[in-house]
Amino acid sequence: MPEKSSSNVDIFGLLSVDKDEAKKKQRKELLAASGVKEFFEEGKISIDKRTCWGLECKLCIKACPTNALYWKTGEVGIVEDLCVYCGACVLCCMVDDCIEVERKREDGNAEHFSKPKEVVKLQDKINAKKRFQRVNDVFPTCEAYCERYKHE
Repeated sequence: MPEKSSSNVDIFGLLSVDKDEAKKKQRKELLAASGVKEFFEEGKISIDKRTCWGLECKLCIKACPTNALYWKTGEVGIVEDLCVYCGACVLCCMVDDCIEVERKREDGNAEHFSKPKEVVKLQDKINAKKRFQRVNDVFPTCEAYCERYKHE
């Protein structure tokens, strides 16, 4: 009967960790060259080839800030390592549900959109939270105001 080893090391797990770290490092180097900041922890982008009018418009390719979208033979291609999941391609696409973006923010919130209207609503919601936070930082609460100007 063989003896059990006291050290149980998962070699395949270590290889996948090294591979993930190498991929993140490569992605960071590629994005550094373009000057675009990465805001999302992870994401996924897909293009529905059946509804894409890429041959006629190529608007998404022109709008991409990192050149993650490119024209390949007969269709729009994606370089996943360059995509920052900003949604610029969805915003300018003239066909709804053609480009689909799923992304996860650093705080864990997941977002999913495939129509320009959804991107605009999402951005408005994010900007409204920022505006509300700025107002709360500038103006004091009622209690703080009364406490500050309380006459003795």
